[in-house]
Amino acid sequence: MMGLPRSKTAIVYGAAGPVGAAVAGAFAREGARVVLTGRTPGTLAKVAEQIRDAGGNVETAVVDALDKSAVRTHADEVAATGGIDIAFNATSNDDLQGIPLLDMEFTDFARPVSKVIATHFNIATVSARHMLGRGGVILALGGGREAIPRLGGG
Repeated sequence: MMGLPRSKTAIVYGAAGPVGAAVAGAFAREGARVVLTGRTPGTLAKVAEQIRDAGGNVETAVVDALDKSAVRTHADEVAATGGIDIAFNATSNDDLQGIPLLDMEFTDFARPVSKVIATHFNIATVSARHMLGRGGVILALGGGREAIPRLGGG
């Protein structure tokens, strides 16, 4: 990663997972103000503590990326205190594992796709409004899980 100016703010959605935590740590090491979001306060706090211990500038917020209103309210708060330069979607997909496809309901099969689309739509449309005129980047985690045996829903 190229060094980010200290004035950059990155929101990481799904920051308590392994990918979100790693990306958040990298943004912090590069000098960004990092805002960790997720649904579980305890795991967010652990990631934040690791980043703080390494000298990073980090905040946490409980935000469900499936709830556009919650994403909007939080993004408005972050933008009011320094803007949003990076929005990274590392939310999990809720893949259903261990059930043969023939035994799966369609809603279980489709849930990961629906969740990916909904979270990316919510994060991208809300974040983009705050990036107009100032620039920024919206990133989403995608693919790479096809090799898991007996993985349903995707």
